[in-house]
Amino acid sequence: MSRLNEDVEKLKRSLDSLPQPQVEPPFVIVSGLPGTGKSFFCHKLAERLPFVILASDTLRKILFPHLQYGEDENKRLFTACHAFIEELLKKGIPIIFDATNLLERHREHLYHAGEKAGAKLILVCVEAPAEVVQQRLLGREKGVDPEDDSEADWKVYQKMRSRKEKIFRNHFVVDTSRDITEAIDKIVRTIKR
Repeated sequence: MSRLNEDVEKLKRSLDSLPQPQVEPPFVIVSGLPGTGKSFFCHKLAERLPFVILASDTLRKILFPHLQYGEDENKRLFTACHAFIEELLKKGIPIIFDATNLLERHREHLYHAGEKAGAKLILVCVEAPAEVVQQRLLGREKGVDPEDDSEADWKVYQKMRSRKEKIFRNHFVVDTSRDITEAIDKIVRTIKR
């Protein structure tokens, strides 16, 4: 068995259960800087519709017991995530992919996987004002939310901010410093359409 297959198997075993397969499964690709509220948004959306949430921070910890955050680790993680996403979409499983997804070339791979599987592609850019993000990331350092799997801090946020690329396709922008109910409603309507 190749390392990629082993990695995908490991990710598969980490999931409790999967939602029912659907024709044209929704595939929500979430993009945003650390601390903007991506995971919060994903969980709120999953309260409304059945999804498996694939969060890169959680999946990274499953594949790598000793985190390095280096280029090789990132490449291996996202290669496994992409292969796993393709496999789930082929089976008609609705997915929310929770990762920074800051670079268009990385998102392109996801777009193609969704299109190939006949999925309903929903792109969401999650944001929040820098001062709100800074407060959240300080809270993360203090361990305020035990469910938070990310280790990204303010320095990581500042470094990544300059690398964030514009999303060129139609997408939703969700500011998590405000009430996101209306945005979730819109996305749910789009998925059900």
